[in-house]
Amino acid sequence: MVKKYTKKPLVVEAVIWDGNNRSDIFQFCSLSYFNYEFGSSDPKLMIQTLEGPMSASVGDYIIKGIKGEFYACKPDVFKLTYDSAEE
Repeated sequence: MVKKYTKKPLVVEAVIWDGNNRSDIFQFCSLSYFNYEFGSSDPKLMIQTLEGPMSASVGDYIIKGIKGEFYACKPDVFKLTYDSAEE
């Protein structure tokens, strides 16, 4: 039987990958960040997630999850899922 569920409210930390803030991402993700592909018009950021390596494009949000894990999220999905917690 199909049931409906709501997502528990939580606050996450996130950084937008802008293609130039490699040091900010490294500081945020620490050891979970492991590669940066440059030299193209669309630099890619590779981060280690619980499911394995994940590629992030410029404009993607890098999110720290509730267990300390990191993952990338496309901007449109991020904006539909999260509101700013800043006052």
